[in-house]
Amino acid sequence: MTLRHPDITPVHPGELLREDVLPDLDFGKAEFARRLGVSRQHVYSILGEKRPVTPEFAARLGKLLGNGPGLWLRLQADYDAWRAEKFIDVSDIEPLRQ
Repeated sequence: MTLRHPDITPVHPGELLREDVLPDLDFGKAEFARRLGVSRQHVYSILGEKRPVTPEFAARLGKLLGNGPGLWLRLQADYDAWRAEKFIDVSDIEPLRQ
């Protein structure tokens, strides 16, 4: 298990797609969306980190890229959990056990 620095945001799956995956493909974003069977707007929202990678989108990505949905779902879960810990106020919740 790798320990993560608590102040460094985990990578959003859209960033990984935008910075690492798409530049290595022989086609553009519109073709990427077509091959995934989703709209260009959907892809652009994920690449812009405005929309999460859902299980359905992860399944499509995993099939197209050949790496399965698990990687994309874990990346999204790590990103979501980090943001929740940073931005959701839970100070008024009492733990069941001390």
